[in-house]
Amino acid sequence: MSNGKLSLVDGEINDNENVSDLEKNKILSAGDSEEMRLENNIQLNRNGDDTTQTIKLYKRRWLIVLLFSSYSLCNSFQWIQYGIINNIFMRFYGVESFTIDWMSMIYMLTYIPFIFPVTWLLDKKGLRIIALVATAMNCAGTWIKVTSVRPDLFAVTMLGQFCCSLAQVFILGMPSKIASVWFGSEEVSTACSIGVFGNQLGIAIGFLVPPILVPNVEDMDQLAYHISIMFYITAGVATLLFILVVIVFQERPELPPTQAQATARCIPPEQYSYTASILRLLRNKPFLLLILTYGLNVGCFYAVGTLLNRMIIAHYPGEELNAGRIGLTIVIAGMVGSLICGIWLDRTKTYKQTTLAVYLMSFVGMLVYAFTLSLGHLWVVFLTAGALGFFMTGYLPLGFEFGVELTYPECEGTSSGLLNCSAQVFGIIFTICQGKIIDNYGTLAGNIFLCVFLFIGSVLTGFIKSDLQRQKANQLAKAAVPSDPEDRNVPASAVLEETRF
Repeated sequence: MSNGKLSLVDGEINDNENVSDLEKNKILSAGDSEEMRLENNIQLNRNGDDTTQTIKLYKRRWLIVLLFSSYSLCNSFQWIQYGIINNIFMRFYGVESFTIDWMSMIYMLTYIPFIFPVTWLLDKKGLRIIALVATAMNCAGTWIKVTSVRPDLFAVTMLGQFCCSLAQVFILGMPSKIASVWFGSEEVSTACSIGVFGNQLGIAIGFLVPPILVPNVEDMDQLAYHISIMFYITAGVATLLFILVVIVFQERPELPPTQAQATARCIPPEQYSYTASILRLLRNKPFLLLILTYGLNVGCFYAVGTLLNRMIIAHYPGEELNAGRIGLTIVIAGMVGSLICGIWLDRTKTYKQTTLAVYLMSFVGMLVYAFTLSLGHLWVVFLTAGALGFFMTGYLPLGFEFGVELTYPECEGTSSGLLNCSAQVFGIIFTICQGKIIDNYGTLAGNIFLCVFLFIGSVLTGFIKSDLQRQKANQLAKAAVPSDPEDRNVPASAVLEETRF
C-alpha cells in the first residue's frame, strides 16, 4: 500500500506522512492477530528511525491475574456479608432492614462519583498504584469493622464498609485492563473472565460463609463473638493480600504481549486526553446502548443479591443457611458461565450474538425463578437460581469485552468504568424499588418488576450495531500481510513463551 497509506511489508510497518494517528493505532493493533504474533523483531519505521519491538508472553501474567482475582474476591465478599444475614444484623445493631440494605448499596453509591477520578488515575499512574490503593483501602476497612462489634457502634461498621466500597472502585473495572496489558490476543477474553471470576467467587463466599460463622443465636454476647470472628478472618486475609501486592504486583511486563500494546507504549502521554476520550465514548451510539443494557442486567443481579435473604426468609422462615447456599449456587453457576463465555468469545469473536443470547436467557431465567420461588420446594429454588446465575452473572465479562470491541482504541479501564457506573445506578434504583414492592406486594411482584427491565434490555441489545473496531483493525492488517511466511523478514511463529518469572 502507498500514497499516504500505512504499509506493512516484510514484517515492517512503514509510516507515511499523511496517515492519522488513529489509523496507525488501528493498523498496528493487528499485532492481536495470529499472523502478527512474532517471535523475533518487528521493525517500526518512524520518521526514518528504526526501533525494535520484541513481543513476549511471561508466565508471570498468570500470577498477576490470580493475585488481582484474590483481592477482588476479598473485597466482593464484604459487599454481601451483611445483606445475606440481614435479620441477624438488624437485631444486633437495632436498625431497620432498609438500613442493612444500604450496607450493600453503599458499594453502588460510592462507585458513581469516584469512578471518573479513579480511571483518570489509572491512565496517569498505571495498574500498580491502583492495586496498592485498592488493597490498602480494603485492608483499612476490614480493621475498622473489627472495632465495631458493639450494638452502639453501627456508624463505625458503616465507616468500615464505606472504606471497602471505595476500594471496590479501584477494582471493579480492572479485569479488561489487566487482560490487555499482560495477555496475548488469543487470551484476552479468557483472562478478563478470570479477573471477573475472582469478584464472583467472593460474592459466592459472601453468600455461604456469613450464615455459617454467624448463627442466629439469642445471646447478644455470643452473637458479638461470632461477628468478631468473621471480621477478624476477613481482616487477616485482606492484610496478607495487601502485603503480597506490595511485593509481587508489577505494573506491566518488560516486553509487551501484543503489537497493539507495543504501539500504545510508543504514544507520548501528552497526546492522550482523558476528557476527550470520555467525550468520544459518549458520542459512540452502540456503546451508549451497551451502557444502558449492561446497567439493566447487572443492576438486576445486584438487587437479587442484596434482597435474597429477605425473599427466601419470606417463603422459608428460619432458612438463613439455605438462603446463603442459594446465593452461592447463583454465583457458582455464573462463574462457570463466565469462563465458558470467555473461552467461546476467544474462539468465535461473536460478541453481539453471544451477548444477545445470554441476555435473553437471563430474562427467561428470572421469569422462571419468579414463579417457582413460592412453590414451597427449596430444591426447585436451587435449580432455578442456578440457571438464573449461569446467564445473568455469566453476562458480566461479555459486557466488558463487547465494550472494548466497540470503543477500541480507547482505554479499557475507561469503557469498563462507564459500564460499571451504569450498573451501580440501576443497582441502587432496582434494590430500593424491589425492596419496597416486596414489602407492599410480595416477592412475586418484586421479581416481575425485574423481569420487565430484563426484557427491555434484551430488546435494546438487539439494536446494538456490532461495530467491532478491534476486529476490523486485525482483519485489515491480516489482509496486508503476505500469506507466505517466507516473504517476510521475520518468522510468523507464535509468541515466545518466557520460561521464567
